Amino acid sequence: MKFAIYGQTAKPIVQNIVRRLFNLFNQYGGDTEVIFEEEFYSLLKEENILLEEYKTFGTENPLTSEVDFFISVGGDGTMLRAANFIKNTNIPIVGINAGRLGFLANVQHDNLEEHIPLLFEGKFKRSKRSLLSLECLPEKNNEFEIQYALNEVTVSRKNTTSMITVETYLDDEFLATYWADGLIISTPSGSTGYSLSCGGPIIEPETGCFVLTPLAPHNLNVRPLVIRDNLTIKLKVSSREKQFLVSLDTTTKTVDNETEVIITKAPFTVDLVEFPSQSFIKTLRNKLLWGEDKRN
Repeated sequence: MKFAIYGQTAKPIVQNIVRRLFNLFNQYGGDTEVIFEEEFYSLLKEENILLEEYKTFGTENPLTSEVDFFISVGGDGTMLRAANFIKNTNIPIVGINAGRLGFLANVQHDNLEEHIPLLFEGKFKRSKRSLLSLECLPEKNNEFEIQYALNEVTVSRKNTTSMITVETYLDDEFLATYWADGLIISTPSGSTGYSLSCGGPIIEPETGCFVLTPLAPHNLNVRPLVIRDNLTIKLKVSSREKQFLVSLDTTTKTVDNETEVIITKAPFTVDLVEFPSQSFIKTLRNKLLWGEDKRN
C-alpha cells in the first residue's frame, strides 16, 4: 500500500503524529511505501524525524493514481491545500487534525491508532466533494498559487473602509449588484467555514449546489442564496480603490477593478475518507456543540 503524506509545519504535535503513523504502517502494512510532499519533507529532515530517505512529490513532480491514500497532517487549512495536490487522481484524503475545530480534518490525533488500521482493512467510505474553479479576465490576473477551491472563492475590498459593488451574473443572466464588503461563493464543504460565520446556511457536503453569501451587505433584505452547481458565476467588482482581493481558500491575490471573475464547478471531485464512527451529522453535533442544549 502506498501513502502520500503532507503537512505545512513540523511543530511537536505534527512530529508526534508522523512517528505514530510509521509505527502503525510497520505494524499493519508490511510492505507499505511512503512518499512526502517536498517542502514538508525538508521540514521533517531538519528536525531529524525521518531515519531514512524517502521519495517526494510536489508541483513539478505531481502525484499519480498509484498512491492509495493521501494523508493530510494539520488542520482544515492543510486539507484545503491538499485538494490541489490530488486534483483528478481520485486519491482519497485522510485528514488528521492537529489544529483546532477541524470540520474537514476529521481524524483527531488522539484517535490515530483507532482509525488508521481501518484503511488496511477497507473499513471506510469515500465522501465526494465538489470544488470551485476560477478564471480571471484579463488573463494577467490568473496567476494564483492554487487553482481549485474546496471551500470557497471570495471577492472582498482592499485597503479601504468603503464598500465595493459586486455585479453578479448566473449563466450570463444578471442577478444583482451587491453593495457590501465582499461576496463569498461557497461549496457545500465550505458551508461550515467562512460562509457560516457570515450568516450562510449549513449544507450537507454531497449536495449539488453552491452558496452566494454577501459580506456585511448594505441592503438588509439581501440574503445568502443557494444555487445549483452547474451554473457559471460571473462577477464584476468596482470600488473607490483601484484594486480588490480575490481569495481561493487559503491564498489571496490582488486584482484590478473591472476584472471579470468567472467561477464554475471543477470537472472533478475529491474524495474525503470517512470511517464508520464518523458522519457529517455527528460532526455537526460535536463541533458546533448542538448537543450541549438540553432541549436537543
